[in-house]
Amino acid sequence: MKKNMGSADRIIRLLIAAIIALLYYSGLVTGMLGVVLLILALVFVATSFISFCPLYGLFGISTAPKDKDA
Repeated sequence: MKKNMGSADRIIRLLIAAIIALLYYSGLVTGMLGVVLLILALVFVATSFISFCPLYGLFGISTAPKDKDA
């Protein structure tokens, strides 16, 4: 798996995940929507830690910095 996420992208995903978790645990988002958003937040956290987004790979997108050697 080649990294395809830059640091700004990773930070934004972690912030969005934190906001979703805060909304869910404060009771502002509940029910099925809350569960779906929590799952999305978990995906954001996981992809941030591994620096790889499968959708980016599918569409050929990369926010990772380019290698200077290549």
